[in-house]
Amino acid sequence: MSGKLYVTGTPIGNLGDISPRALGILESVDFIAAEDTRVTLKLLNHFDIKKQLVSYYEHNKLEKGPQIIDRILSGESCALVTDAGMPAISDPGEDIVRLCLENGIEVESVPGPCAFATALAVSGMPSRRFVFEGFPPADKKERAELFDELRREKRTVIFYEAPHKLSKTLAELAEALGGRDTAIVRELTKIHEEVIRTDLVSAAEKYAENPLKGEIVLIIAGAPESGDNDMTPEQAAEYALGLVGDGMSKTEAAKFAAKVSGLKKGDIYKSII
Repeated sequence: MSGKLYVTGTPIGNLGDISPRALGILESVDFIAAEDTRVTLKLLNHFDIKKQLVSYYEHNKLEKGPQIIDRILSGESCALVTDAGMPAISDPGEDIVRLCLENGIEVESVPGPCAFATALAVSGMPSRRFVFEGFPPADKKERAELFDELRREKRTVIFYEAPHKLSKTLAELAEALGGRDTAIVRELTKIHEEVIRTDLVSAAEKYAENPLKGEIVLIIAGAPESGDNDMTPEQAAEYALGLVGDGMSKTEAAKFAAKVSGLKKGDIYKSII
């Protein structure tokens, strides 16, 4: 008789957020498949849990996945954990879950904190409809295509991003989406937790030279509904020129017109010069 895989949520920062059920599962399984065994060992040590850890992450999943499946098929039980939050959400855990299902292995959820849902809840951004994109693609072409596609996305958009990549991502998103309302949520449940409510253009300018630190969730307003601020490029340029006539600099006028229209600041600026 085969064992079972427990998809087990762990804290995203504050260790007090782990559930009694999750602790019970971690104590009772035969082994734990962890994204980073060093991170999980700290969690286990904190709660005085002694358990065998198996490394399972993006770059060894093709090798380790079948080994984990064989152990479960032989009757052992396994808890799948990620470094923080729910496994199988924007991480290689989804592959081991699929392998289990393909091999007739029972998969049980042990819910825990999830960074993108937690960030959305405190962001103040519209939450009835949203799309979670995980980490932006590294491939330049794929990345550009995604950001261009999001110009027409009316739902709230959520990204994860590494702090050292945030400045570049903000700049590219501002170029693609204009001055959309944005919330930058960092260090959730930790001592320096912060929600920065701003817009893409302002954020791109502010953090170009002053990068943020910590784990980051980026939440961006969707495109305006048809008829709401639905400006053509010509109308946006005319609007910006009106602001220039009122004494605003061309750069600031283009920035403001981008925020109002949802069009690219750079395109508006080119039109008015």
